[in-house]
Amino acid sequence: MSGALLVCGTHSDAGKSVVTAGLCRWLRRLGVSVAPFKAQNMALNSVVTPDGSEIGRAQAVQAAAAGLAPEAAMNPVLIKPSGERHSQVIVMGRPYADADARSYQQLKLELREVVAGALADLRGRYDVVICEGAGSPAEINLRAGDIANLGLARAAGLPVLLVGDIDRGGVFASLFGTLALLEPDDQALIAGFLINKFRGDESILAPGLEELRARSGRPVLGVLPFVEDLWLDAEDSLALEAPAPEAPAGADTLDVAVVRLRWISNFTDMDALSAEPGVRVRFTRSPADLERADLVVVPGTKATVADLERLRATGLGAVLAARAAAGAPILGICGGYQLLGERIEDHVESGAGAVAGLGLLPVSTVFELDKLLRRRAGASDWLGARCETGYEVRHGRVRRHGGEPLLGADDGEPDGCRCGWTLGTSWHGALEDDALRRALLGAVAAARGRTFAAGSDSFAVLRERRLDALGDLVERHIEAEAVLALLEAGAPAELPTITAGVSACFAS
Repeated sequence: MSGALLVCGTHSDAGKSVVTAGLCRWLRRLGVSVAPFKAQNMALNSVVTPDGSEIGRAQAVQAAAAGLAPEAAMNPVLIKPSGERHSQVIVMGRPYADADARSYQQLKLELREVVAGALADLRGRYDVVICEGAGSPAEINLRAGDIANLGLARAAGLPVLLVGDIDRGGVFASLFGTLALLEPDDQALIAGFLINKFRGDESILAPGLEELRARSGRPVLGVLPFVEDLWLDAEDSLALEAPAPEAPAGADTLDVAVVRLRWISNFTDMDALSAEPGVRVRFTRSPADLERADLVVVPGTKATVADLERLRATGLGAVLAARAAAGAPILGICGGYQLLGERIEDHVESGAGAVAGLGLLPVSTVFELDKLLRRRAGASDWLGARCETGYEVRHGRVRRHGGEPLLGADDGEPDGCRCGWTLGTSWHGALEDDALRRALLGAVAAARGRTFAAGSDSFAVLRERRLDALGDLVERHIEAEAVLALLEAGAPAELPTITAGVSACFAS
């Protein structure tokens, strides 16, 4: 088998990432050599690949679904917003430019060849490539410069599956309307629809599926049911909450409050906490939540100085200071660690120059042009546990001039700072290490007079189970032969063109 297809969605968070991961896991089970691809991703959640490249986290999870190590070619363009109007553009895993919305449209002309080259490279090495679109393909104001949706499909000859989220309502209008807004040559590549998050009796849905087929000339190739606890590392901050597993018998529930920063990044650091039995994780801006939590986490941010100013303006900075003075546990990660310090000098990200931090840790940060991208492993002597899962994504260089290091890397370089129960680290992903996470939660529970009982499954095992569940979802609820035919032969010839209007009809 050889081929590729593009998974588009009627809007952000329609299920493109989940469907792509599910298709990758399903095809892998069939013995197909498969790789994921997303030409252009806009996300503040990223990971560092084994060779030190930065890509979107969703593509790393999709790579895991395919049984592969992540690499830059799977996400050649990553856009990381760093303010209301500006973003850092990462190309093939490295910082390439800072751009606003208008200048990025011009930059796309340069990026077409990069995207085409990355996709061609993957197609040359794998039997199948499952591509994920970005946002909606019906953003007609952006179509001329599109490199991620129908612009990509046209250039590479990809058949397209269009996903709609029925849980939000209006799925038939969303699917049909998206198709009708596309120009005829783009419509010719939309080969079928997928409906995501369906609840209830599918027989009730059946008349709508038939009507959609009759009006559009295209089949619904799958109806994926809503699955309550099926999480996948989130692409953006549209859905941050996760249900807490029940605490084991004889143990207490630990309350973790994550400060919901305006420019929060890598909030998937909390996924491993959420998966631990008896740990309740909430993303919040409530002072009361921060005051009563067992542990407060100040997460990463792509706009450290801007989020620091917001913390002060909203009074949350004062709440954190009071909590630190009382000896209640606080953990800052990357940007969150930097703003807990005494001073930030930033001529790179915000251009603000020297800014006073919250002063809760004896560290200072200087932003440098070169971004530090590397995987990390080491140990915490304080917690008596190793970490094998860390990685760094930062411009800020942090210097500690007091307290104790929180972690020590295997290369001898200390990381982070600990002053009492105010903690900071530059390592993302550290909480995914079972030993370190459970040692930290056990110490927090002891400090708060609570009992903590660790779960029996590793976080890596839990993630694999969820990827398998995605594979099951695809295997059981899609028209497998039809999808395999699309991969082999592309979109069917002579699909009807839909004309938008009061009375929709097709012109064949």
